[in-house]
Amino acid sequence: MGQVILEARDLRKEFSGFLAVDGVDLQVEEGTVHALIGPNGAGKTTTFNLLTKFIDPTSGSIFFRGQDITRMPPAKIAKLGMVRSFQISAIFPSLTLRENLLIAMQLHSHQSFTFWRASKIDADTNDRINQLLEQVGLLQEAGSIAGDISYGKRRALEIATTLALDPAVLLLDEPMSGLGGEDIHRITQIIQSFKGNKTVLMVEHNLSVVASLSDKITVLARGRKIAEGTYAQVSVEPEVQTAYIGNASVTAHA
Repeated sequence: MGQVILEARDLRKEFSGFLAVDGVDLQVEEGTVHALIGPNGAGKTTTFNLLTKFIDPTSGSIFFRGQDITRMPPAKIAKLGMVRSFQISAIFPSLTLRENLLIAMQLHSHQSFTFWRASKIDADTNDRINQLLEQVGLLQEAGSIAGDISYGKRRALEIATTLALDPAVLLLDEPMSGLGGEDIHRITQIIQSFKGNKTVLMVEHNLSVVASLSDKITVLARGRKIAEGTYAQVSVEPEVQTAYIGNASVTAHA
């Protein structure tokens, strides 16, 4: 930890005269879980889309491992090792969990899609699939049809398919959205297991999850960064408390 792997400098995005992101600086350290939070309209989703190259900034720069990726297309930065979850989240509901993982692995290795031919699956590939499924708690359901498992388990499978690309940085857009208590616990445990091994940048509204998972939090409001630090540090900042008025206080959500 401590080495910056993803950085934004003076990032700005303007839409028809409206400044959605206003000079945001951000440093994500390797091996950490870093959260972007803020009230509705804070600019966090736009910032996330800029960092993941879903949209281009009006001005400012983005660096991955010291390399300027500001104008680089998403597919190219994915090959560098920075993968947004939705890029591989379209699971195949009629295939098994194991087959979904095999397709993702073949995509990563640029192999032909021959998952239906068992003779083409070598021992190393099979072991890797088992490892990925075990990591997200789905090994016992490897042969289940993806469309038949619960929504929460499908979200876990999506994370597994993202991991199959062997990313250095996982970019997760509201990973707890739509999940119940048991599934939130499942996905939280999966993300927790990445610490020190993978870097995670996530946008998340569930502040209890943010508090329990994040090593560092960046708080945005009106397109600007208003606070940064641990949850304990940012939750007592007066400007953060003011930004969350109408939703009680930040600490009330923890």
